[in-house]
Amino acid sequence: MTWEALAGQTLSGISVGMVLFLIAAGLSIIFGTLKVLNLAHGSLYMTGSFLCYGLTSLLSQIPGAYWWALLFAPILVAVLGGIIEIFLLRRIYDQEMLYQYILTFALILILGDACKFLFGVGYQTVAAPWPVNGKVFLWGLSFPVYNLFLIGCGLAVFLGLIVLMRYTALGRNVRAVTYNREMANALGINVPKVYTGVFMLGSYLAGLAGTLMPPMSVVALGSDMAVIIECFIIVVIGGLGSLPGAFLGAIILGLLNAFGIYIIPKLAVAFAFMLMIVVLIIRPWGLLGKPE
Repeated sequence: MTWEALAGQTLSGISVGMVLFLIAAGLSIIFGTLKVLNLAHGSLYMTGSFLCYGLTSLLSQIPGAYWWALLFAPILVAVLGGIIEIFLLRRIYDQEMLYQYILTFALILILGDACKFLFGVGYQTVAAPWPVNGKVFLWGLSFPVYNLFLIGCGLAVFLGLIVLMRYTALGRNVRAVTYNREMANALGINVPKVYTGVFMLGSYLAGLAGTLMPPMSVVALGSDMAVIIECFIIVVIGGLGSLPGAFLGAIILGLLNAFGIYIIPKLAVAFAFMLMIVVLIIRPWGLLGKPE
Protein backbone atom coordinates (compact mmCIF):
# COMPACT_ATOMS: atom_id res chain seq x y z
CA MET A 1 0.00 0.00 0.00
CA THR A 2 1.41 3.37 -1.02
CA TRP A 3 1.52 6.39 1.27
CA GLU A 4 -1.08 8.12 -0.89
CA ALA A 5 -3.46 5.16 -0.65
CA LEU A 6 -2.91 4.88 3.12
CA ALA A 7 -3.68 8.57 3.65
CA GLY A 8 -6.71 8.44 1.35
CA GLN A 9 -8.25 5.41 3.05
CA THR A 10 -7.59 6.89 6.48
CA LEU A 11 -9.32 10.14 5.57
CA SER A 12 -12.24 8.29 3.99
CA GLY A 13 -12.63 5.99 7.00
CA ILE A 14 -12.58 8.82 9.55
CA SER A 15 -15.01 11.00 7.57
CA VAL A 16 -17.54 8.17 7.21
CA GLY A 17 -16.96 7.36 10.89
CA MET A 18 -17.96 10.91 11.80
CA VAL A 19 -21.30 10.49 10.03
CA LEU A 20 -21.85 7.17 11.78
CA PHE A 21 -20.99 8.83 15.08
CA LEU A 22 -23.79 11.35 14.64
CA ILE A 23 -26.32 8.56 14.15
CA ALA A 24 -24.91 6.36 16.93
CA ALA A 25 -24.77 9.30 19.36
CA GLY A 26 -28.47 9.99 18.83
CA LEU A 27 -29.29 6.31 19.27
CA SER A 28 -27.20 6.11 22.44
CA ILE A 29 -28.67 9.30 23.97
CA ILE A 30 -32.24 8.14 23.32
CA PHE A 31 -31.66 4.70 24.82
CA GLY A 32 -29.69 6.05 27.77
CA THR A 33 -32.45 8.48 28.78
CA LEU A 34 -35.73 6.98 27.54
CA LYS A 35 -34.65 3.32 27.72
CA VAL A 36 -36.15 2.89 24.25
CA LEU A 37 -34.18 0.95 21.65
CA ASN A 38 -35.37 2.85 18.59
CA LEU A 39 -35.14 0.46 15.65
CA ALA A 40 -36.43 3.25 13.38
CA HIS A 41 -33.44 5.50 14.08
CA GLY A 42 -31.89 4.53 10.76
CA SER A 43 -35.14 5.47 9.04
CA LEU A 44 -34.85 8.97 10.49
CA TYR A 45 -31.37 9.12 8.96
CA MET A 46 -32.77 8.01 5.60
CA THR A 47 -35.57 10.58 5.89
CA GLY A 48 -32.93 13.27 6.40
CA SER A 49 -31.13 12.11 3.26
CA PHE A 50 -34.28 12.28 1.14
CA LEU A 51 -35.20 15.66 2.61
CA CYS A 52 -31.73 16.89 1.69
CA TYR A 53 -32.23 15.73 -1.89
CA GLY A 54 -35.75 17.15 -2.03
CA LEU A 55 -34.81 20.55 -0.63
CA THR A 56 -31.71 20.94 -2.81
CA SER A 57 -33.84 20.09 -5.87
CA LEU A 58 -36.62 22.46 -4.79
CA LEU A 59 -34.20 25.29 -4.05
CA SER A 60 -31.86 24.59 -6.95
CA GLN A 61 -32.31 28.12 -8.33
CA ILE A 62 -31.30 29.69 -5.02
CA PRO A 63 -27.57 30.15 -4.28
CA GLY A 64 -26.35 27.80 -1.58
CA ALA A 65 -29.28 25.41 -1.89
CA TYR A 66 -27.42 22.63 -0.07
CA TRP A 67 -26.65 24.86 2.90
CA TRP A 68 -30.34 25.72 3.25
CA ALA A 69 -31.08 21.98 3.15
CA LEU A 70 -28.42 21.41 5.80
CA LEU A 71 -30.17 23.97 7.98
CA PHE A 72 -33.78 22.89 7.56
CA ALA A 73 -33.72 19.11 6.89
CA PRO A 74 -32.40 18.10 10.36
CA ILE A 75 -34.94 20.45 11.98
CA LEU A 76 -37.77 18.80 10.07
CA VAL A 77 -36.52 15.37 11.16
CA ALA A 78 -36.36 16.61 14.77
CA VAL A 79 -39.97 17.82 14.54
CA LEU A 80 -40.96 14.41 13.15
CA GLY A 81 -39.16 12.79 16.07
CA GLY A 82 -41.07 14.97 18.52
CA ILE A 83 -44.37 13.95 16.96
CA ILE A 84 -43.38 10.27 17.19
CA GLU A 85 -42.42 10.59 20.85
CA ILE A 86 -45.50 12.54 21.93
CA PHE A 87 -48.17 10.58 20.08
CA LEU A 88 -46.68 7.07 19.94
CA LEU A 89 -43.74 6.25 22.22
CA ARG A 90 -45.09 8.09 25.24
CA ARG A 91 -47.96 5.60 25.42
CA ILE A 92 -45.76 2.51 25.79
CA TYR A 93 -42.96 3.53 28.18
CA ASP A 94 -44.41 1.37 30.95
CA GLN A 95 -45.14 -1.56 28.66
CA GLU A 96 -42.89 -4.52 27.92
CA MET A 97 -39.96 -3.84 25.62
CA LEU A 98 -41.56 -6.09 23.00
CA TYR A 99 -44.10 -3.30 22.34
CA GLN A 100 -41.25 -0.89 21.69
CA TYR A 101 -39.73 -3.27 19.15
CA ILE A 102 -43.05 -3.75 17.36
CA LEU A 103 -43.82 -0.02 17.28
CA THR A 104 -40.39 1.12 16.11
CA PHE A 105 -40.26 -1.67 13.51
CA ALA A 106 -43.63 -0.47 12.22
CA LEU A 107 -42.15 3.02 11.93
CA ILE A 108 -39.40 1.59 9.69
CA LEU A 109 -42.07 0.38 7.26
CA ILE A 110 -44.10 3.60 7.48
CA LEU A 111 -41.16 5.96 6.95
CA GLY A 112 -39.75 3.77 4.18
CA ASP A 113 -43.05 3.78 2.28
CA ALA A 114 -43.43 7.53 2.84
CA CYS A 115 -40.00 8.16 1.29
CA LYS A 116 -40.87 5.82 -1.59
CA PHE A 117 -44.15 7.62 -2.21
CA LEU A 118 -42.66 11.13 -2.07
CA PHE A 119 -39.29 10.62 -3.76
CA GLY A 120 -39.57 7.43 -5.82
CA VAL A 121 -37.47 4.29 -5.83
CA GLY A 122 -34.49 5.49 -7.87
CA TYR A 123 -31.01 6.41 -6.72
CA GLN A 124 -30.54 10.15 -6.18
CA THR A 125 -27.38 12.21 -5.89
CA VAL A 126 -26.48 15.55 -4.35
CA ALA A 127 -23.41 17.46 -5.48
CA ALA A 128 -20.90 18.69 -2.91
CA PRO A 129 -21.54 22.42 -2.41
CA TRP A 130 -19.17 25.32 -2.75
CA PRO A 131 -16.75 25.99 -1.05
CA VAL A 132 -16.21 22.37 0.08
CA ASN A 133 -16.40 20.78 -3.38
CA GLY A 134 -12.75 20.89 -4.33
CA LYS A 135 -9.51 19.37 -3.15
CA VAL A 136 -6.77 20.57 -0.87
CA PHE A 137 -3.10 19.59 -1.18
CA LEU A 138 -1.21 18.58 1.96
CA TRP A 139 2.24 16.98 2.10
CA GLY A 140 2.14 16.48 -1.63
CA LEU A 141 -1.20 14.63 -1.51
CA SER A 142 -4.68 15.77 -2.52
CA PHE A 143 -7.63 15.38 -0.15
CA PRO A 144 -11.32 16.10 -0.86
CA VAL A 145 -12.34 19.20 1.08
CA TYR A 146 -15.76 17.71 1.81
CA ASN A 147 -14.19 14.81 3.74
CA LEU A 148 -12.31 17.31 5.90
CA PHE A 149 -15.57 19.23 6.36
CA LEU A 150 -17.28 16.06 7.63
CA ILE A 151 -14.50 15.43 10.11
CA GLY A 152 -14.80 19.00 11.37
CA CYS A 153 -18.59 18.63 11.74
CA GLY A 154 -18.20 15.40 13.68
CA LEU A 155 -15.66 16.90 16.07
CA ALA A 156 -17.78 20.02 16.57
CA VAL A 157 -20.92 18.00 17.36
CA PHE A 158 -19.01 15.72 19.73
CA LEU A 159 -17.59 18.64 21.70
CA GLY A 160 -20.97 20.39 21.64
CA LEU A 161 -22.74 17.34 23.06
CA ILE A 162 -20.12 16.99 25.82
CA VAL A 163 -20.61 20.64 26.81
CA LEU A 164 -24.41 20.32 26.59
CA MET A 165 -24.59 17.23 28.79
CA ARG A 166 -22.01 18.27 31.40
CA TYR A 167 -22.19 22.03 31.75
CA THR A 168 -25.76 23.15 31.04
CA ALA A 169 -29.01 23.05 32.98
CA LEU A 170 -30.61 20.98 30.23
CA GLY A 171 -27.81 18.45 30.48
CA ARG A 172 -28.19 18.23 34.25
CA ASN A 173 -31.92 17.61 33.86
CA VAL A 174 -31.27 14.90 31.29
CA ARG A 175 -28.75 13.19 33.56
CA ALA A 176 -31.11 13.44 36.52
CA VAL A 177 -33.96 11.85 34.55
CA THR A 178 -31.59 9.17 33.25
CA TYR A 179 -30.39 8.13 36.71
CA ASN A 180 -33.70 8.35 38.61
CA ARG A 181 -36.86 9.37 36.80
CA GLU A 182 -39.08 9.25 39.89
CA MET A 183 -36.77 11.40 42.00
CA ALA A 184 -36.32 13.91 39.17
CA ASN A 185 -40.09 14.18 38.81
CA ALA A 186 -40.44 14.71 42.56
CA LEU A 187 -37.90 17.55 42.39
CA GLY A 188 -40.01 19.40 39.82
CA ILE A 189 -38.33 18.38 36.57
CA ASN A 190 -40.85 18.00 33.74
CA VAL A 191 -39.94 14.43 32.76
CA PRO A 192 -42.21 14.16 29.66
CA LYS A 193 -40.77 17.43 28.35
CA VAL A 194 -37.22 16.16 28.87
CA TYR A 195 -38.10 12.90 27.09
CA THR A 196 -39.49 14.80 24.11
CA GLY A 197 -36.43 17.07 23.99
CA VAL A 198 -34.02 14.13 24.13
CA PHE A 199 -35.86 12.23 21.40
CA MET A 200 -35.89 15.35 19.23
CA LEU A 201 -32.15 15.82 19.83
CA GLY A 202 -31.44 12.23 18.82
CA SER A 203 -33.66 12.62 15.76
CA TYR A 204 -31.90 15.88 14.86
CA LEU A 205 -28.52 14.12 14.95
CA ALA A 206 -29.86 11.36 12.69
CA GLY A 207 -31.28 13.94 10.30
CA LEU A 208 -28.01 15.90 10.34
CA ALA A 209 -26.08 12.76 9.43
CA GLY A 210 -28.58 12.03 6.68
CA THR A 211 -28.10 15.54 5.29
CA LEU A 212 -24.30 15.37 5.41
CA MET A 213 -23.97 11.98 3.73
CA PRO A 214 -25.55 12.51 0.23
CA PRO A 215 -22.58 14.40 -1.30
CA MET A 216 -20.44 11.33 -0.47
CA SER A 217 -22.95 8.64 -1.40
CA VAL A 218 -26.24 8.03 -3.17
CA VAL A 219 -29.65 8.63 -1.59
CA ALA A 220 -31.57 5.38 -1.80
CA LEU A 221 -34.19 3.28 -0.09
CA GLY A 222 -32.73 0.62 2.18
CA SER A 223 -29.90 2.77 3.50
CA ASP A 224 -31.66 2.83 6.87
CA MET A 225 -31.16 -0.88 7.54
CA ALA A 226 -27.47 -0.83 6.58
CA VAL A 227 -26.68 2.15 8.78
CA ILE A 228 -28.65 1.03 11.85
CA ILE A 229 -26.70 -2.25 11.97
CA GLU A 230 -23.42 -0.34 11.90
CA CYS A 231 -24.67 1.99 14.62
CA PHE A 232 -25.62 -0.92 16.89
CA ILE A 233 -22.10 -2.26 16.40
CA ILE A 234 -20.63 1.15 17.29
CA VAL A 235 -22.73 1.39 20.44
CA VAL A 236 -21.69 -2.13 21.50
CA ILE A 237 -18.01 -1.44 20.80
CA GLY A 238 -17.92 1.94 22.53
CA GLY A 239 -20.27 1.19 25.40
CA LEU A 240 -24.00 1.83 25.61
CA GLY A 241 -24.77 5.35 26.81
CA SER A 242 -21.18 6.62 26.43
CA LEU A 243 -20.68 9.53 24.01
CA PRO A 244 -16.86 9.21 24.01
CA GLY A 245 -17.36 5.49 23.45
CA ALA A 246 -19.62 6.13 20.46
CA PHE A 247 -17.05 8.58 19.06
CA LEU A 248 -14.20 6.10 19.46
CA GLY A 249 -16.27 3.19 18.15
CA ALA A 250 -17.31 5.18 15.05
CA ILE A 251 -13.70 6.02 14.18
CA ILE A 252 -12.62 2.40 14.67
CA LEU A 253 -15.47 1.05 12.55
CA GLY A 254 -14.93 3.67 9.83
CA LEU A 255 -11.23 2.83 9.54
CA LEU A 256 -11.94 -0.90 9.69
CA ASN A 257 -14.42 -0.66 6.81
CA ALA A 258 -12.14 1.58 4.74
CA PHE A 259 -9.07 -0.65 5.03
CA GLY A 260 -11.09 -3.87 4.93
CA ILE A 261 -12.56 -2.95 1.55
CA TYR A 262 -9.10 -2.02 0.29
CA ILE A 263 -7.22 -5.10 1.59
CA ILE A 264 -9.75 -7.98 1.62
CA PRO A 265 -12.93 -6.82 -0.18
CA LYS A 266 -14.68 -10.20 0.10
CA LEU A 267 -14.46 -10.19 3.91
CA ALA A 268 -15.02 -6.49 4.49
CA VAL A 269 -18.63 -6.98 5.63
CA ALA A 270 -17.57 -9.48 8.31
CA PHE A 271 -14.84 -7.36 9.91
CA ALA A 272 -17.25 -5.20 11.91
CA PHE A 273 -19.03 -8.22 13.36
CA MET A 274 -15.71 -9.89 14.17
CA LEU A 275 -14.57 -6.78 16.02
CA MET A 276 -17.85 -6.68 17.96
CA ILE A 277 -17.42 -10.33 18.98
CA VAL A 278 -13.87 -9.68 20.23
CA VAL A 279 -14.97 -6.64 22.25
CA LEU A 280 -17.92 -8.54 23.76
CA ILE A 281 -15.58 -11.34 24.85
CA ILE A 282 -12.95 -9.06 26.37
CA ARG A 283 -15.11 -6.16 27.64
CA PRO A 284 -18.83 -6.96 27.45
CA TRP A 285 -19.67 -3.41 28.59
CA GLY A 286 -17.70 -1.80 25.73
CA LEU A 287 -14.39 0.01 25.45
CA LEU A 288 -15.48 3.13 27.39
CA GLY A 289 -18.70 1.85 28.94
CA LYS A 290 -19.24 1.00 32.59
CA PRO A 291 -20.12 -2.49 33.85
CA GLU A 292 -23.60 -2.88 35.31
